[in-house]
Amino acid sequence: MALYADLHRHLGGSVVPRVLWRYFQRRDLELSERFPDYAEFEEFYTRSRNTLDEYLELHTLVESVQSAETLPYFIYRLIRGAYIFENLAYLELRYTPYLRTSEALSQTQRIDEMAKIVEIVGKTSRVPEYPMVTSQILCTHSRLPYAVNRAIVDLAAQMPEYVCAIDVAGGDSHYAERLDEFIQLYEYARSRGIKTTGHLYETPDGCYPELLPYLMRIGHGIQIPLRYPHLLKDVAARNQCLEVCPTTYLKTGTLDDLHHLKTVFDRCFDAGVDIAICTDNAGLHNVRLPFEYENLLTQDVIDFRQLQACQEAAFRHAFAWPHDQPPASLLTEALTR
Repeated sequence: MALYADLHRHLGGSVVPRVLWRYFQRRDLELSERFPDYAEFEEFYTRSRNTLDEYLELHTLVESVQSAETLPYFIYRLIRGAYIFENLAYLELRYTPYLRTSEALSQTQRIDEMAKIVEIVGKTSRVPEYPMVTSQILCTHSRLPYAVNRAIVDLAAQMPEYVCAIDVAGGDSHYAERLDEFIQLYEYARSRGIKTTGHLYETPDGCYPELLPYLMRIGHGIQIPLRYPHLLKDVAARNQCLEVCPTTYLKTGTLDDLHHLKTVFDRCFDAGVDIAICTDNAGLHNVRLPFEYENLLTQDVIDFRQLQACQEAAFRHAFAWPHDQPPASLLTEALTR
């Protein structure tokens, strides 16, 4: 039975390298010529980058081939792999719908097309042979105009059957010059009853305490226990959960050793702050959620008790999980009746 939940996975970074490369070979002559050999493509696609901004450039490669026509191809394979190989019972996919619309259209036309993208992602994520609860988090973006970001928030409110929350993404170092805009967007979202998370305190350049009160969960947030542990008391009081994505910090150059996360977990547990262990970009990393668990355990970052607590926290903080217990508890009850 599927047992796990992933609260932080990007649609753009979720395509595993083999699936993406095969798509190029079959359907995209330009990219197939650019990447004729799989081994070379895998090395390029999954290698570590020096900075978060450099790492995020890879998303544009996938976004360029994810459209209304091709999304069903990618999402079916994503769901199949998540269910069979990762034992996921629950998955939140996050992305910016505007970036899946055609650049040939005007801004107004692209905004109008976003609802179609959300519907396609929602419908194709529900695969009967791979029963899993799925929902979407729509990402506002640091490099998109305010009007587009506002339309993304409105879309989240209009399509609750598919969308469970909003996010802010695009590289946390780019928020500073538009911080007031993002505060306004989060205030607006909360006023409309939309749940919230946000890429924040991922890197030393992305620490904005002004945004913290508006978030129900914190995307990454590792710099809080590492650099600003005095904030943990308030994080705990707001019942905010950190979405920690271990492999990401090595791939982006944010951390040079996974063992730094031991401080993150220990300080959060001591302060009563929940952590959900997530994949972020499972395809870019060529890493699935059970491996994230195993890696943290074998490197003595966490112990089994802490792992179980994080797994339970993921369901407790899931925005669209329809039960009051995680699946393991539901299974235990069914088997002991």
